[in-house]
Amino acid sequence: MDLPCLPWQDHVAQKWTGLDPELKEHFISLEIDDVFKCALTLTTQDDLDFLQSISVRYSVQKDTEQAAKCRERGNSCFKTRDYTAAAQHYSQGICFAPQSSEQLSLCYANRSAALYHLQHYQECLDDTDKALMNGYPSHLSHKLEVRRAQCLKHLSRGQKAKDDHHSPALKNHKVPDRVKAPSVGPLTCGICPLTAIGFSPEKGRHLVAAESIAAGEVILNDRPYSCVLIPEMEEVKGKTGRLDTERGVFGIEHRCCHRCLTETLCPVPCEGCSYSQYCSTGCQRDAWEEHHRWECPLGADLMVMGVMSQLALRVTLKAGLKNIQRAREPIRDEHTTSEPGCLNKESSESYPCHTNRPDPSISYYGDSYLSVFHLLHHLDHHSPGLRFLNAVTAATLYRKLSKAGLSPASWALRGPSEANRQSPDEEGGNADWNTELLLLGSTVLRHILQLRCNAQAILRLQDTGAANSPVQSSREIRIASAIFPTLSLLNHSCCPNTSLVFSTGISVDPSGSDLSTDFTESVAEHRSTARGVCVTVRAAKGIAAGQEILHCYGPHSSRMVTKERQRLLQEQYYFLCQCEACTLTQEEKQQSRVGGSRHESGLLCGKCKGSFKSSCGHCIPSSEVSHRLQEIRVDLKKAVDLMERERPGEALRLLNRAHCQSGLILAETHPLQGELADAMARAYATMGDWNNAASHLERSTVAIGSQYGDDSIELGLQLFKLAQLHFNGGARGPALSVIPKVRRLLCLHCGPHCHELQELQAMEDCLRG
Repeated sequence: MDLPCLPWQDHVAQKWTGLDPELKEHFISLEIDDVFKCALTLTTQDDLDFLQSISVRYSVQKDTEQAAKCRERGNSCFKTRDYTAAAQHYSQGICFAPQSSEQLSLCYANRSAALYHLQHYQECLDDTDKALMNGYPSHLSHKLEVRRAQCLKHLSRGQKAKDDHHSPALKNHKVPDRVKAPSVGPLTCGICPLTAIGFSPEKGRHLVAAESIAAGEVILNDRPYSCVLIPEMEEVKGKTGRLDTERGVFGIEHRCCHRCLTETLCPVPCEGCSYSQYCSTGCQRDAWEEHHRWECPLGADLMVMGVMSQLALRVTLKAGLKNIQRAREPIRDEHTTSEPGCLNKESSESYPCHTNRPDPSISYYGDSYLSVFHLLHHLDHHSPGLRFLNAVTAATLYRKLSKAGLSPASWALRGPSEANRQSPDEEGGNADWNTELLLLGSTVLRHILQLRCNAQAILRLQDTGAANSPVQSSREIRIASAIFPTLSLLNHSCCPNTSLVFSTGISVDPSGSDLSTDFTESVAEHRSTARGVCVTVRAAKGIAAGQEILHCYGPHSSRMVTKERQRLLQEQYYFLCQCEACTLTQEEKQQSRVGGSRHESGLLCGKCKGSFKSSCGHCIPSSEVSHRLQEIRVDLKKAVDLMERERPGEALRLLNRAHCQSGLILAETHPLQGELADAMARAYATMGDWNNAASHLERSTVAIGSQYGDDSIELGLQLFKLAQLHFNGGARGPALSVIPKVRRLLCLHCGPHCHELQELQAMEDCLRG
C-alpha cells in the first residue's frame, strides 16, 4: 500500500474530475507551498467523513473482546503444543487489551507459559512480572510463582554451565589476546574513504571511486532517516484488508518491531493503540518521542493513506520545526540563484530538473535532515491527477492533525518542558501556530512527492515452506519503506557494481546526526545506544578509480528485458536509462553471456535442439511455445502447493511430468528449468532422498548461474542449500568442495559475519571432525 487505498484514490479522482477547468489549470501551475494551500481550501468535512467511513475496516482501537478471542486462540494452539503460534496469539491479545485490564494480565500470564515451553526463560520471567503488575487474579498467582521459580532454576543452571565451561581454561592460564572474541560496537555510518562525492549537471551529486575498490569491500553504511513497516494485506471478497490472525496468519506487522524491524516473539505494545508494537521498551519510547505520539491518535487513517504518506509525515515529525526552517533557507553561490541543489536518484543523460545547482563542496549527506529535504521532488513530472491525490492526502492529514491538537510549539521541542511553551491561545500565538502548521502540511507534501523516486525498499530473506523442512528455501520480501540520506547519492544501473544488505535491530552510532536539535539531552543520550536499521553497500565487483558507484533501483538486467526496464524506470523515476546494460548492442549481449553458450532466451528448437532461432528450418509457432510454457508453470505451481501441504510424493509426479515437457523446448540454462529443478530437490529432500535432491539442485545452480552470473548472491544462496543437502546426506567430499564457493560469494555480498557463514563454518567443522 504505497499509495492510499483504492476507495480513497477513487474519491479524490472524482473530486479532481469535478473541478472547474480554470481551477485545474491554476492548480497545475503552482509550486509546492501553493499546491498544498490550494488543496487545503478544497478539502472539506465531507472528505474527513469519507476517510472515517473507510478507515473503520482498519480499526486499531484497544478492544477487550478481541483480546479475549486472541487468548482463546492461543489456548487452542497451546493444547496442541504449538507454542510459537500460541505465543503469537497471546501477543496479539496483549496488543488489543486495554492498559491495566484483567485481559492484559491473563494474556501476559499465558504468554509466559508458552515462552517457558520454548525455553525463553528470561522473557518468561519478564511476562510473569507484567502479569502481576497488571492485576493478575490473586487466587491464580501461585501458578506464576511456581513458573518464576522454575525459570530462575533454569537460568541459574545455564549460568553455572557457562562458568564451568570457561573456568578450566582460566584457572592457571591467561587467555591470549589473539583468541578473544572481537568486540563488536555500534555500527558506524558513513562513506568509505576510497570514495568521493562527484557532481555534474547531467548526474547531479553522485558517488565515485577515488581509488580502486576491491570486490567485497564496504563502500558505505547508512541508516534511514525514517522508515515505515509495510503491513501485509490480503484480498477478501474483492476488498483489501489486514491479515486475519484468527486463521493463524501473522504478517510482518505482527512479527517485527515497528521501529527497528527486528523479529520478536514477545512484543511490547503501544499503550494507546492495538497496531504498533516493539521489541523493547527502548524502541517503544524512541518511537513515541520521535513520531508515534502524533500518529497514535490518527490510528487507522494512516493505513488508509498508504505507506508513502505515513513515511512523509514521519520524516516531517522527526525533523521538527527548527530543522525544516533551516532547510528552507536559500543557499546562494556562483552556481545557483534559486533553490538549493538536490541530491539525486537518477541516471539519465538528460535532466531538465538539474539546473541552478550549488557547488558540490556543500553537498549534504549523512544522517541529516538537510540531505533529505533537498532531494528532488519532481513536482512537474507528476501527472496532474497524482499531484492532486498527493496534495489532498497531505491536506487531509493536516486537518486530522489539527483536530488532534498538534501544536507546532510542542512539535519543535518535544521535551518534558513542552507544557511551558506558548500555546495558540496566548497573545501572538495563534498567527504563528497557523503559519507553522501550514509549514508542516507543505513539508509533508514535499516528502510524499520525493518518496516516489527516493524511497528505498528494505528487504529481507524469508524462509518458505514448512518450518521443519530439512533444507529451507527462501525468497526476498519487502518489509519496510525508508529514506536513506547517503544511499540516495547512488545513481541507478541495471547491472550495478554494488550489492546491498539490510541489518535490523542493531546498535548504530548516531554520530553526524541532527538529533541534538530535536531531542532533549536525556533522550539523545538514550538514543546513542538504541537499536535501529542499517544498510551496508559493498562492491559486487572490482571498481576502478574514477568509476561511478551504482546500485539498482529495482529493474535488473538479469530479470527483465531492456524495453521493460526502461519503461518502468521512466514511469517511476522519470528518466530514460542509458546504463551499460541498456546500451549494449545485440551482438555485445550475445558475447557477454556466460561462456558464450547460453541459448537465445533459453528456448530450444524442438528438432535440432539448437537455438530456438536455428537455421534447421523447423519452426514452432510462438503461440504453441507460450502454451507449453504455461502448462509447465501450472504444474510447477500445483506441485509447490502440494509440498506446502506435505504431499511431496504427489508433487514429485507432477514435477517429473513438467520436467519431461520442459526438456523438449527449454535449455538447462532457462530460468524455468532452474525453478523446476529446485522444486524437485525440495521434494526429494522432504522424503529424505539426499542424493537425488542434491543432483537436481546442482541442475538448478546451472540455470541460476546463467541468469544471474557466477558472482551473484542468488548463486551463493543456491549453493548454500546444496551444501546443506550434501551435509545432511553425509556426502563429505561434495560438501567440502562446495563450501569454499559459498563462503566466497556470501563474504562478497553479505560480509564475513552473516548468519549463513556461521552455519557454514559449523558444517565444515563437523565434517572435518
